[in-house]
Amino acid sequence: MTSKNRMGFIGRAFAVLGAATAAAAAVEGHRRPKAQDLRTLGIDPASFPGNRRG
Repeated sequence: MTSKNRMGFIGRAFAVLGAATAAAAAVEGHRRPKAQDLRTLGIDPASFPGNRRG
């Protein structure tokens, strides 16, 4: 693996971890996660459920 590819992988990993953390915090706070965070996680924002509980 070249240095450039390794840095790309590491950057992507941090982006996914950041998006997951932000999305989890939003859900725990009964808010909808940001569309960009959902896209980063591979989730279609339009198909993400609303704030329905139960």
